[in-house]
Amino acid sequence: MQKTVNILNKRARFDYEILETYTAGIVLAGTEIKSIRLGKANITESFCEFSNNELFAINTYIEEYSFGNQFNHAARSERKLLLNKRELKGLARSVQAKGLTIVPLKLFTNEKGLAKLQIGLCRGKKTYDKRESLKEQDTKRDLDRIKKAY
Repeated sequence: MQKTVNILNKRARFDYEILETYTAGIVLAGTEIKSIRLGKANITESFCEFSNNELFAINTYIEEYSFGNQFNHAARSERKLLLNKRELKGLARSVQAKGLTIVPLKLFTNEKGLAKLQIGLCRGKKTYDKRESLKEQDTKRDLDRIKKAY
């Protein structure tokens, strides 16, 4: 039994309004999955882009595997995402027509031990929207503290 890995992109939830979420598989090399299982990955600065009707995660950082040899992977490279053809067409249409963007939200391993990437179709927030979300978080935190006290 392997422990599950959850690597979150907290910055995406702050900077973007998430409209839809999808779960996509990732095409990885052998040493990349080993590094992910050790939790040595970062998706904070990454984004997704279409190339030849295929979706790629760009600027995703997966640390080189410490026990790897000359066949070790590059830390930052384009990684192909696996989605259904219908989902890819819908995402491509949304990105081109409405000016939305696709951002990775969470990198995790499922029960079979395969790496999956949860991506979101997002719209950028304005600064006043960010302030409102911070106020909501503060009030929720205060209410939780009051509830816990009683």
